[in-house]
Amino acid sequence: MSLHQFDLDKIKEKNIKILAGVDEAGRGPLAGPVCAAAVILPADFYMEEINDSKKLTEKKREKLYDVIIENALSYSIAFADVDYIEKNNILQATFYAMKQAVEGLTITPDYVLIDGNRTQGIEFPTECVIGGDAKSQSVAAASILAKVTRDRYCMDVLDKKYPQYCFSKHKGYGTKLHTEKIIEFGPCPEHRMTFLRKILGEKNDV
Repeated sequence: MSLHQFDLDKIKEKNIKILAGVDEAGRGPLAGPVCAAAVILPADFYMEEINDSKKLTEKKREKLYDVIIENALSYSIAFADVDYIEKNNILQATFYAMKQAVEGLTITPDYVLIDGNRTQGIEFPTECVIGGDAKSQSVAAASILAKVTRDRYCMDVLDKKYPQYCFSKHKGYGTKLHTEKIIEFGPCPEHRMTFLRKILGEKNDV
């Protein structure tokens, strides 16, 4: 079954007209915000290349980002920053970003498909779909918008503000390069301190 057909079947099953897909990017990195996107695509819109953002190259994601933006009936992108993550934990920050993304849509959805197995706070009929970004075209489109937006933030904002950490290369994820830079320079305000306990502990043991 194609990702587009999954959405069409859901529209028919739920007897709805407006279906939104929601996904996030950035739950796992050591630094930077978590980003969520909500997308409403026309029911007759189909593009085979749209898939889980993790299965696509950066170049392909960038291309599809523009296509999705041009064709979406409505889309919305939201962040939960590092302060929110630290105060409320990454799960609650993800829920918050998703809620903000859905509420930012200019068209009210009849039904919302969310990637994953849990959600909270969204005031529309919702359904969690495990692996939804590889099953639903709407969710896959949201995953692409969220991933590209977050990567651009890391490249354009964080890398310029904190060039010593090379954010443009690792996007905040816990790569060998990023870990080495944290040990060399110590954390910056964009680092998630609750995520750095092991790294900073190892540094203190040296």
